[in-house]
Amino acid sequence: MTDLPRNRLRRRLVVGGGIAATGLGAFSRAARAQRTSVDLPVVNGHRELVAFPEKRPLIVLTTRPPQLETPFEVFNDGLITPNDAFFVRYHNAGIPTSIDGDRHVIKIGGNAAGKPFVLTMADLRTQYKPVELVAVNQCSGNSRALFNPRVTGGQLTNGAMGNARWVGVPLKDILVRAELKDSARQVTFDGLDLALMGGGDFVKALDIAQAMNGEVMIAYQMNGADLPMLNGYPVRLVVPGYYGTYWVKHLSEIQVIDQVFDGFWMKPAYRVPDNACACVEPGTAPAATRPIGRFNVRSFITSIGDGARVAAGSPLAVRGIAFDGGQGIREVAYSTDGGQSWREATLGQELGRFSFREFTFGFTPQAGGHDLRVRAFNRSGESQSMQALWQPAGYMRNVVESVKVTAI
Repeated sequence: MTDLPRNRLRRRLVVGGGIAATGLGAFSRAARAQRTSVDLPVVNGHRELVAFPEKRPLIVLTTRPPQLETPFEVFNDGLITPNDAFFVRYHNAGIPTSIDGDRHVIKIGGNAAGKPFVLTMADLRTQYKPVELVAVNQCSGNSRALFNPRVTGGQLTNGAMGNARWVGVPLKDILVRAELKDSARQVTFDGLDLALMGGGDFVKALDIAQAMNGEVMIAYQMNGADLPMLNGYPVRLVVPGYYGTYWVKHLSEIQVIDQVFDGFWMKPAYRVPDNACACVEPGTAPAATRPIGRFNVRSFITSIGDGARVAAGSPLAVRGIAFDGGQGIREVAYSTDGGQSWREATLGQELGRFSFREFTFGFTPQAGGHDLRVRAFNRSGESQSMQALWQPAGYMRNVVESVKVTAI
């Protein structure tokens, strides 16, 4: 475990930054450095690449609030997503631009907390045993732009996700100190960002059993360094296996309550159809909904892009990533003929059941077109849908993707 650099605890950031360059697709690092925009395969897919503070150039969806997508080729550079390439998603325009990490505190209270207290950053680092966890953070709307029929909301492609090594303190250890009452039912989490219009303060909630499961973490370190400001500095909630809506940034208040919290960002926002597939027929509304929860299973080919040209008769090595909500990936199957036949890919090292897991396979393409597909299975036997499922919020896409290549 890497020690936190103490001389970086106090930091100031002003949101902005000039346009620089990166890339999307199967390009070399040198080629990435030549571009200032990308054209994504979706409606209105021309996007600028902008370098915000502490970030390399990322794909910009909006600047206020910041919504920055990771260029997809980054996921082929390694299983851990670098801090400067990690996606950014805010809902409120009133985001903090300057935080004194030495003075930041988290207030713990609520009507079901028997002993409210104020937690300083120094307390967090010195009075509790730190833990380390590799976990994926994925936006609920990752891949929303690929829904058909199109849905409203941020039109993200596949880059609103990232995998990092988090260090922090189990939330359970903090809540024990608050001496929870028997009436405790949920725990709410608030950060320093402020609503300037619509939606209200961004507050999320977890059931008490989940909050106390030992997996949920208050994290102050990401990939061996302070959290970047745009990823929640100086401290954020990490809810492994669950969509990023619960990973509250700039965490400043924890409330233990004796009821189910029904604030806007729990109800009506961030809800999915309350059925087994979390889906409905395109263009219809669900009869009932529930809060979004764990990831479903996903897998992506990362080493080659859709539409690529390859050499006929030459062996082709293909690489990708797979992940799920915490069961862990058991198998990845691959097809080179559009799903007519399947073989088993080779799995790489497991960094943890909440992490990306690498897979590889090879084949020698003959001249002509080839439709590459991969399908992951977790240890509970759950897998990806062969046909894209639909819901009006555009969440939880996990269809088996098609990457078409031409061998010449």
